[in-house]
Amino acid sequence: MRHSSALIIFTTVLLGLSACGDDQQGGGIEDKKTQLKAYKQEARELQDKIESLEQEIASADPNFVSTDRNATLVTTAPVEQGTFQHFVEVRGSVTSRRNVTISAQSPAMVQQVSTEEGQKVRKGQLLVRQNAETILRNIDEVKTSQELAETRFRRQANLWEQNIGTEFQYLEAKNAKESMERSLASLQAQLSNYLIRAPFSGTVDEVFIKEGEMAQPGVQLLRLVSLRNMYIEADVSESYLGEFDTGDSVMVHFPSLNKNVRSVISSVGQVINENNRTFKVEVKLPDDELLFRPNLMAVLSLKDFEKQDALMIPTNLILSDQQGDFVYVAAEATEGEGYVASKQHIERGRTYKDMTVVTSGLRGDEQLIDDGFRDVAEGVKLRFAGQSEGLAMEKR
Repeated sequence: MRHSSALIIFTTVLLGLSACGDDQQGGGIEDKKTQLKAYKQEARELQDKIESLEQEIASADPNFVSTDRNATLVTTAPVEQGTFQHFVEVRGSVTSRRNVTISAQSPAMVQQVSTEEGQKVRKGQLLVRQNAETILRNIDEVKTSQELAETRFRRQANLWEQNIGTEFQYLEAKNAKESMERSLASLQAQLSNYLIRAPFSGTVDEVFIKEGEMAQPGVQLLRLVSLRNMYIEADVSESYLGEFDTGDSVMVHFPSLNKNVRSVISSVGQVINENNRTFKVEVKLPDDELLFRPNLMAVLSLKDFEKQDALMIPTNLILSDQQGDFVYVAAEATEGEGYVASKQHIERGRTYKDMTVVTSGLRGDEQLIDDGFRDVAEGVKLRFAGQSEGLAMEKR
């Protein structure tokens, strides 16, 4: 019908120009321009009348839209049916349970730093030695006294076995020997405070002290890190409380590494942080991954909803009117051959990424109008891309 309208307008203008040529062959160019402007105005007025008349006919005869107008070229897509999963994405960071700074227990000058940054060390390996000369001298003195006390005790024990001497002399010698042993053990324990050893196997990440500097209790000497037993810690909004349990599967994405790892929740916090209204979630990390580092950012995808046999449609195909949400589907024409666009109102459920669950309004066997869905209206005749009108919707 629109082609007919255009033809009428074109014919009218052409006839007008012909008349102008016949009547004003000798006229000037300005007269022709004036006449052309008038014809264009008449053509616009005529087109407005044609469109108004088409609307009146369409409102009185619904079949007029699908039969008299050109079909709209579209593509279709089926309603998907399957398992719908909804995920919550939260940011977290990699944390190590063995990421510690080691400090001195006793004030003393550093005599020796036996490690350097980046060095791998074993549990119990000597890292820093402090000046413990006073303790060493005391140990030497106590060892001498201990040897004398042990000698006296052995002799007194021999005499006591021969019933020579008193029991008090025997007990006094025994007590002196044991007292020296306790004193030596105490001094050796104090000496261990001046020998800083690795509490676990790992890598020396930073060394803060130098030989000759004074080490004080609480002042950092070095940082020791182990890349084993690492995990991700994230804060989750309290609105999701009760949605996640220990053992739930989690997909972890590391933006900096462009890497995905599937893991499980190892711990769910039981306390709400009153400052940001969140609770803690911990996720395990494999020990065999060498690229993970403490404080590395991670994005966790936590599943909080799942529905079996759900009807799902692309979210971008959903439109709205005064009655609510709807989609256009391809329906068989009531009269004649072919298919027309049909508005189908729906109730939508959850949405994740580009898919939305339809809770009511669709059976599941419909063909949604995909490309071209914004160019159609109720009852518009359809023509399918890659198909002739006579083969419309054969793929169904």
